[in-house]
Amino acid sequence: MRGLSAAVCGRRGKWVVLVIWLLVAAGAGVLGGRLEEVQRNDPASFLPAEAESTVVQNAQRASAAGDRVPAIVVYEGRPVAEAAADAERFAGLEGVAGQVSPPAPAPGGGAVQVVVPLDGSDYDVLTAAVDRIREITGDRAYVTGPAGQSADAIEVFGSIDATLLAATSAVVVLVLLVTYRSPLLWLIPFFAAGVALACSRAGNYLLAEYADLTVSGQSGGILLVLVFGIATDYALLLVARYREELAVHEDRHEAMDLALRRAAPAIAASAATVVAGLCCLLVADQNATRGLGPVCAVGVVCALAAMLTLLPALLVVFPRGVFWPKVPEYGGAAEGGSGLWDGVGRVIARRPRVVWIGTAAVLGAMALTLPLTTVGPLAEADAYRTAPESVRGAEVLDRSFGTGQEGSLLVLAPSGEAGRIASAVAADPGVERIGDRGAGGGRPEAGEPGGRPGEGETGEEDAGEGRPGEGDAGGETGGERPEAGPETADGQVLLRGTLKDAPDSPAAYETVERLREIPGALIGGTAAVNLDGKLSSERDLRVIVPLILGVVLVILVILLRALVAPLLLMATVVLSFAAALGVSGLVFTELFGFAAVDTGVPLLAFVFLVAVGVDYNIFLITRIREEAAGRGTREAALVGLSATGGVITSAGVVLAATFAVLGVLPLVVLAELGFVVAFGVLLDTFVVRSVLLTALTLDVGRWMWWPDRGLTRERGSAGGAVRGTVRSTSGP
Repeated sequence: MRGLSAAVCGRRGKWVVLVIWLLVAAGAGVLGGRLEEVQRNDPASFLPAEAESTVVQNAQRASAAGDRVPAIVVYEGRPVAEAAADAERFAGLEGVAGQVSPPAPAPGGGAVQVVVPLDGSDYDVLTAAVDRIREITGDRAYVTGPAGQSADAIEVFGSIDATLLAATSAVVVLVLLVTYRSPLLWLIPFFAAGVALACSRAGNYLLAEYADLTVSGQSGGILLVLVFGIATDYALLLVARYREELAVHEDRHEAMDLALRRAAPAIAASAATVVAGLCCLLVADQNATRGLGPVCAVGVVCALAAMLTLLPALLVVFPRGVFWPKVPEYGGAAEGGSGLWDGVGRVIARRPRVVWIGTAAVLGAMALTLPLTTVGPLAEADAYRTAPESVRGAEVLDRSFGTGQEGSLLVLAPSGEAGRIASAVAADPGVERIGDRGAGGGRPEAGEPGGRPGEGETGEEDAGEGRPGEGDAGGETGGERPEAGPETADGQVLLRGTLKDAPDSPAAYETVERLREIPGALIGGTAAVNLDGKLSSERDLRVIVPLILGVVLVILVILLRALVAPLLLMATVVLSFAAALGVSGLVFTELFGFAAVDTGVPLLAFVFLVAVGVDYNIFLITRIREEAAGRGTREAALVGLSATGGVITSAGVVLAATFAVLGVLPLVVLAELGFVVAFGVLLDTFVVRSVLLTALTLDVGRWMWWPDRGLTRERGSAGGAVRGTVRSTSGP
C-alpha cells in the first residue's frame, strides 16, 4: 500500500495518474454509450436455457411459423368498419409476420379486437411495429397482448438510465454540498464517481458483447445507483481522513499519502466483501439475476479503483483552498471525534446490556411483521406504478372478451403423440382452446388434434366472436381457415392455444403445472414464462441467501481474526434486514397500494443490505479492533463510535438517498427495491451500527476477539466517556 500511495500522491505521479485516467475515461465513454445496444429486456431472456418455457420458445423460433408474437388491437366503443380499415393498414407494416385477422366483435358488443402477428425474433423490429400501429390507431384503440406488453416493458427499461442518471446526480450533488458545505470540493468526488460509472458501463458492455453476460435495463439501472452510492461513500471516508491529516502535515502530498495508507485497507476490505457477495449471484437460476452479480461487481471494482487512485490524485492537484470556506489549517485542531457521537456513546456505556437487548427487541418486533408481508409475482397490471397502454388494453379485453389471452399457451409435443397430448390438454378445465394452426392459433375442426367436444361442426359459436385470437381471428383475413398442417420443429409439433385465465394469475400457473404432468408434453407461452420466473426466483432465494451469509462470514473471520465478532455482526445485519423487509412490505401494501412485494425483491434486497450494509460495521469494528490493543475493548468501542460516527452516517445517507432514487421509476419492482434498501441502510446506519453493535461490544468486551489470545487478555476500562478527541492510527 505504501508504494501505491506514493505513486498516486507524488508530485509527478499524480499527473501520470490523471493522464492515464483521462485516456481510460475517453475510451470508456465511447464503449459505455453502447451498453443499451446489448441489453436484453424481453422476459424470456431472463430465464435459464433449461427452463421448459425457454425450450418451447426456442422450438417456436425454429418452426415454420417462426417467432410470431401477437399484438392485439382492441377498440372500445368504435364501429367494426373503423377497425377493418385499420386492419388493412396494419397488413402493410414492416414487422408484420402473417395475415392480420378480421375485426372480431365482443360477444356482448361494445368492443372489437384485431390480432396482428408480429416478428418476435428482433425486439427492435417488434417495438417499432407496435409504435407504428399505435400511430395509426391514435387514441381510438389500445395495443396490448404479448407484443404490446413487451414493447411497453422494453420502452420503460430503455428510459431507465437517462432518468436515473439525472435524478441520482441531483441527489449526490445535494448530499455532497450539505456534507462538505463547500461550493468547490463536491466537484472532485462527483467527477471521480462519474468516471467510475463510465468505466463500469464500458466493462459491462465488453462482457455482454464478448462473454455473453446478460445485462438488462434493470441491472443497468441498479449499476448506476450502486456505483454512485459506493463511490461517494468511499470518497467521504477518504476525504475525512485527508482533512484530518492536513491539520498535522504541512505538505498536502504527505498528508494524502498517510490518509490513503490508513483508509485504503478498510475501504478495500469493504469492496471485497461487496464483490464477494455479488459474485454469489453467479449461482442464480435466472439469467437476469445471475448477470446482475458480475454487472454490479464490475461497478464496485471500478469505484474502488477510481476512489483509491483518481480521487487522491485530483485532491492533491488542488490546494487546501478547495475546502473553502472551512479550510483545514496546518497546526490546527484535528477533526477526529464528534461531540454528538461522544454523547451517544456515554449514554450507551451506562447500561450497554439493557440498550442492546432493548434495541434487538424493537428490531425483532419489526421483523415479526415479515410473515404478514405478501410476496409473489406481480401481475402485469400491478407491475407499473402508472398503467401503460398495454395494461389498459388488457383490462378492456378482460371486460369484453374474458381473461384468456392469445399466446398464453404453447405446447410442444413429439409428432407421433401430438393427437394424444392435444386431447389431454384440451380436456383440462383451465384451457380455453388448443390447436396447431399457424401463428395466431385458430380453433381446430372437430376431430382434429385439440378440438374440444362439440366444436367445429355444431356451429354453435360465431366465428367472429369469442376471446382474442379465437376463430378466424387466429391469423387469416377474409374469413378463410388457416392453412392446414401443424407447425413442426425438429420432429416435434407446436400446438398453440389460450388459457381461460389471465397468464399472470395464480389460476393460470396452476393450469400450467397440471399440463406439465402430461407425459411427453412441454408447456410454454406467456403463462409458463411467468411461472418459470416465479419458480426460479424462489429457488435462487433458497440457495443464494445461505451462500452469501457463509461467504461474508468467512471474510469477516479472516479480516478480524476472530469468531465472536463476525457472528455478532452477521446476526445484527440479518436482524436488520428482516426488520426492513417486514416493515417495507406493510408500507407497500397498506400505504402505497402495491399488490405485493415482487418475488425477486427479497433476494436483491438481501444482497445489497447484507453485502453493502455490513460495510459500515466493518468500518466501525476494524477501528475498534485497532484501538483495542492500546485502550481495551470497552474504551475502544466508544473511541471508534466517536471517530467514525459522522463520516459513516454521511455515507449511509448517501447510499440510502441514491437507492431511494429508484422510486422515481414507473416499475414497481425497482421502486420496492429502492425503498427496502434505502430504509434498511438507514436502519443499519443509525440503529444497528451506532447503537446495537456498540452496546454489544461494550457488554461482551474483550471476548469479542475470541480466540485471539492477545486481545482477549487485555484489560481495558469498564467503559467510560471518551477522553477528548482521539486521532486514529489506521482505519477510516
